[in-house]
Amino acid sequence: MTVPTKRALVAGGAALLLALGLGLTVTLRRAPLGADAAWLREVTEHRSEFWLVPSLVMNFLGGGWFGTILVPVAVTVLLVVVKQPWHALYFLVASAASAALVQLLKATFGRVRPADILVHVDAGSFPSGHVANAATIAVALGFILRRTWAWVAGVVYVVLMALSRTYLGAHWLSDTIGGALLGAAVAVLVWALLAHKLGLPPWHSGHSTDSVEP
Repeated sequence: MTVPTKRALVAGGAALLLALGLGLTVTLRRAPLGADAAWLREVTEHRSEFWLVPSLVMNFLGGGWFGTILVPVAVTVLLVVVKQPWHALYFLVASAASAALVQLLKATFGRVRPADILVHVDAGSFPSGHVANAATIAVALGFILRRTWAWVAGVVYVVLMALSRTYLGAHWLSDTIGGALLGAAVAVLVWALLAHKLGLPPWHSGHSTDSVEP
């Protein structure tokens, strides 16, 4: 195992532990965190049609059949078409693992959502599935494309998704933070597990990925 791969495992594991720790904290506390309550009051006080429409668009893009099924499958097929089968497998596995882990944690923590919700939601508030999905996609595509613009676009997408989830009242602020940590962690960990086929992580300053050893 290469040093970059070990670092990816440590980074991904740390992010996962942070997400789990945050989930345990909000579950044991029961009452919303101070930051959760304050942020929810802020966004609900500024609700308007101007912000509602883009928030509903993000709601559609990040969840349901479109965000959790169509997008992962479409990206996977595209990667296969451009002859990147291992990257296709990586993207599909990361997306599926992230979605599965979100549902497992929702059932485990059983956190109650905010009261004033503007969209239809399932049970369990922590972590945010929409944000976890966005973070997984952002990190995975960042690893695959290895371009600065891809990372910047990914960060913007995750932040907008988090803002939309709290604006719609579907999640507490800490739910979105937990979702971002979880989604990023899964993408990094799956990359590390498949590094012998995918090459070195994009932050590595070494030479060609052809030099990677299993």
